[in-house]
Amino acid sequence: MNSLSIEIRGDVAVLRMDVPGDTMNTLKPDFADDFAEAFAHLEGDAAVKAVVFASGKPDSFIAGANVEMLDGVTSALDAKALSEAGQRAMDRIAAFPKPVVAAIHGPCLGGGLEVALACHGRVATTSKKTKLGLPESQLGLLPGAGGTQRLPRLIGTQAALDLMLTGKQVDGKKAKRLGLVDDAVPESVLMDVAIARAEALLAPAKAKPGLPDQDALQEMAFAGNALGRKVLFGQARKALHAKTRGNYPAQDAILDVVRAGLEGGFQAGLEAEAEAFGRLVVSPESAALRSIFFATTAMKKDTGVDDASVTPRPVTKVGMLGAGLMGAGIAYVTTARAKTPVRLKDRDADGVMAGLRYVRKIVDKGVKRLKLTRPEADQLMALTTGTTSYAGFGDCEVVIEAVFEDLVLKQTMVQEIEGIGRPDVIFASNTSSLPIAGIAEASAHPETVIGMHYFSPVEKMPLLEIIVTPKTADWVTATCVALGKKQGKTVIVVKDGPGFYTTRILAPLMNEAAWVLSEGVPIDVIDRAMEDFGFPVGPLKLTDEVGIDVGQKVGGVMSAAFGERMTAPPGFQRLIDDGRKGRKNGKGFYLYGDRPKGPLGNLPKPLAKLAGVAPSKGIDETVYAVLGVQPNNDALSADEIAWRCTLPMVNEAARCFGEGILRSARDGDIGAIFGLGFPPFRGGPFRFVDTVGANEIVRRLRALESLHGTRFAPAPALVELAERDGTFHGPRAATPGVVAAAAPPPAE
Repeated sequence: MNSLSIEIRGDVAVLRMDVPGDTMNTLKPDFADDFAEAFAHLEGDAAVKAVVFASGKPDSFIAGANVEMLDGVTSALDAKALSEAGQRAMDRIAAFPKPVVAAIHGPCLGGGLEVALACHGRVATTSKKTKLGLPESQLGLLPGAGGTQRLPRLIGTQAALDLMLTGKQVDGKKAKRLGLVDDAVPESVLMDVAIARAEALLAPAKAKPGLPDQDALQEMAFAGNALGRKVLFGQARKALHAKTRGNYPAQDAILDVVRAGLEGGFQAGLEAEAEAFGRLVVSPESAALRSIFFATTAMKKDTGVDDASVTPRPVTKVGMLGAGLMGAGIAYVTTARAKTPVRLKDRDADGVMAGLRYVRKIVDKGVKRLKLTRPEADQLMALTTGTTSYAGFGDCEVVIEAVFEDLVLKQTMVQEIEGIGRPDVIFASNTSSLPIAGIAEASAHPETVIGMHYFSPVEKMPLLEIIVTPKTADWVTATCVALGKKQGKTVIVVKDGPGFYTTRILAPLMNEAAWVLSEGVPIDVIDRAMEDFGFPVGPLKLTDEVGIDVGQKVGGVMSAAFGERMTAPPGFQRLIDDGRKGRKNGKGFYLYGDRPKGPLGNLPKPLAKLAGVAPSKGIDETVYAVLGVQPNNDALSADEIAWRCTLPMVNEAARCFGEGILRSARDGDIGAIFGLGFPPFRGGPFRFVDTVGANEIVRRLRALESLHGTRFAPAPALVELAERDGTFHGPRAATPGVVAAAAPPPAE
């Protein structure tokens, strides 16, 4: 057998999986044959009374099925056959006449968990490396080897749906609480406990006395009868669509397949599972989501520079200028994930303490959720020290600034850091719009100045956009990319320019939403249309979250750089004049539940509600009068709104590609999805163009250009792609920067 080996321990056989040449075990097309051969041998060996299934890899059980094998599938029928083969392999384990126990250490995901579910018992380690889950929905798929049927029968329908619909992963201790594993033990005794568990299963099971436990009664009430199932699955689908807007067919399929198994029996559930798996594999949503998976996997090996000989330098200490939400967030991911000490500076003690409190708040959440012990939390906090001076910055290899968006201030900081720091200290700016080259003008070593653009909240947002100037040294880029990865970020490297990539492509979307509003389309209609299209939050709600004043400042930079296509409609200055800054001052496009000022604000909430003064959290209707707009629900359809706001973003992404701002279309897709919330099931702006077709995108842009002007003029890269019927990905892919000469120069 290619990947399986057998070791005999008394009357228990330890069957180990160790896929040759790979650091982690994955299920490949030949796994079913290997399993069949191994279990046939073990069944025929009379000396073997029980089996423990384990991994031969140091820290990996089975990380799932090899996703690459799905790329060769061309039809739903072929994909269905793959599922059926996996089901047969799991059925062989489940029906094995001798007890089989899974000994789980490391990732046990997807097909790996389906193997464990087919076993008669499961023991997992309490190691932080051990994670169990069925994340197939994140690839637009569902578990295809019996997981949709075995998991609900093991831990209950509601808990199983929670795991499968979200793709979340649990550690060994949580798995034990769920009933997913029989025991969670230290790694050192895993095999001993698994063998003991297998031997215990040889004895006849004793019936449990007494009434069913609470979980069993709940399962009986909800999943064990037709009325309960109607309520359970109806509520589950309602909650699901509130989040997905029906854009993710895999989650709907999971609900259908689980219900089919509950109502028609195990075999009927397997048949429904295979049918749905086949259909999903060839869906455009799964293709897009799998492309994201492949892209992020490839980016883990990308140093950010084209020269393979360049290696990152060690970073043993990071300086952080600015202890606000961004600075404190960067400090947290540097200490908690990169395990690197941070020296946090702000202009006064109150600022430093606010930053440290923010870090402590995140750390305390980890303790509350049992991710950290209190001693571990205290050790983590000790890695962040505060100061109001540059004391402690002299030995930092990297200094990151996250201060107010003022070019002179940032230039001053470069000079001050170079005056007290190492000769080769890297100065990284977290600016979202100011050109890095402008900051580097003040540096005596411009080759060490770079942009590291994080997204708020830093501890949650996955993207880091690194910006390089023509003078940035490759070793500086590689060092910052490596640091970003250690911070847990997905990193893209882009060239310097106004707005870089992410801010530059977000600006036209936000700008067009403003134009649509100026034409009378209501605020909530615009935001709902964009959320239905797949964005996590509408553009006007996002403007409130970012800050209307911040948006105006960035918009001014974009308008100055790119002229008419990023110029806001007249009248939006009135929002600033009216003191509207968004959520931060409780006054924007939306209301945020602030209590009224004066005596009415002191009323108890129930009395305030009766008095009609309880604050609403909906649209602030007074904003229409400020803008001089009369809202009209029939002005545009949801589809028209979504396309009209999305196309400028896609078009600007194509301009960035044509001008060589991006290193690849892959990076452009990842940046838009992970940084800006571009709908993942659409695969990013470049995958979106490939799916819809460049010709159709150009046609739509030209139609809008005829109605609304040159801000919809198609990017040269799109026109070139349409003319040769090419794509951004695949064999007919365009090359970044090849149409840069055709692009019009930025407006002065």
